[in-house]
Amino acid sequence: MDKSENYEVKDLKLAEQGKMNLEIAESHMGALMQIKKRFEKEKPLKGVKVGLALHITKETGILVKTLIAGGADVAITGCNPLSTQDDVAAALAKEGVKVWGYKGENNQDYYRYLTNVINFKPHITIDDGCDLVSEIHSKHKELIPQIIGGCEETTTGIIRLKAMEKDNALKYPIIAVNDNKTKHLVDNYYGTGQSTVDGIIRATNILFAGKTIVVLGYGSCGKGFAMRSKGLGANVIVTEVDNFCALQAAYDGFRVMKIEDACKIGDIFCTLTGNKHVIRVEHMEQMKDGAILANSGHFDIEIDIKGLKNIASSERRVRPFLDEYIVNKKKIFICGEGRLVNLAAAEGHPSEVMSTSFCGQVLAVEYCVKNKGKLKNTVIQLPEEIDDKIAGLQLEAMNLKIDELTEEQKKYLSSWEEGT
Repeated sequence: MDKSENYEVKDLKLAEQGKMNLEIAESHMGALMQIKKRFEKEKPLKGVKVGLALHITKETGILVKTLIAGGADVAITGCNPLSTQDDVAAALAKEGVKVWGYKGENNQDYYRYLTNVINFKPHITIDDGCDLVSEIHSKHKELIPQIIGGCEETTTGIIRLKAMEKDNALKYPIIAVNDNKTKHLVDNYYGTGQSTVDGIIRATNILFAGKTIVVLGYGSCGKGFAMRSKGLGANVIVTEVDNFCALQAAYDGFRVMKIEDACKIGDIFCTLTGNKHVIRVEHMEQMKDGAILANSGHFDIEIDIKGLKNIASSERRVRPFLDEYIVNKKKIFICGEGRLVNLAAAEGHPSEVMSTSFCGQVLAVEYCVKNKGKLKNTVIQLPEEIDDKIAGLQLEAMNLKIDELTEEQKKYLSSWEEGT
């Protein structure tokens, strides 16, 4: 490990490769670059300290650079022990960014790094999964009066934040960036769909065509993964606890059944729920020999890994991100230790996808600063016009043009008097 007061990364010698990966990411993040150009001129975040707990990837590196361009002082750590790209962390450290993280962090280091970001005393937090916010609320309440607000990146974090809000435990406003259309209907759907397939294939090198894929959870992430699996020729089964999501899956042409039935016939299982123990011991005991399990929800509790270890007669690592367990003389394979397979075994979402997500993050930070002291201590959605602006920036980056309403059309849409 290479470390100083302001960073702790695996190897600073990786910085040159990280720098090149950052350059490649930037070239595919045109929408975010438009905001960065404005930020460089206007400096809307001057004097603001932003603390981040996000996946330290090349795309996140460009987010950090955009915040800095806007005048912010930034400190970042990871939000998942296996998602840090060590070359990117090294490159950021070399450029003077306060960064703590390495791929394969133990639990002690994970929370020590979170504490480093908290000790930075941020005015705004950016979180992916709510761990940073939870730590501040439970162990560092004295910092809350100086915090302007926060931004949350993912569905799991929003679920936790809304639970905090319901219990009157949330003590500063949080913008649900995940709820932007340009986030959850792009990042979760197109990004998770592609990157989850990518992670499973890198971990196993398995052919999807002809396999039975069990998709646990049919929210935006599950929809994306099911669509990509179908496109690769897989037979897709969906399990759900929500009536409408299950109905959507059926109308989309997928078989819908309970996990207790699907566990007996699936070849590959992927959890995308944000919940706990979606795949349990009683399910794994009934699986086929050679079943492959992966998680692309959030925390490593969607699959009961501890329960699996208790019933397994042996376990071994057979590939860098693939572990084999023997259960009742059958092999069960776990991808990426049950952590986010798209980041543990692959590189996360493509840069184009993260461009719109991170446009939401930087504009949410700007919104917090502009509305300092005016926002309630609740989970807040960005105004629709900001979300629409992000979509417009991405269309511009893709060199796509759309029509504009005529004055006659605007008048028609805003009135009720003209009918048939």
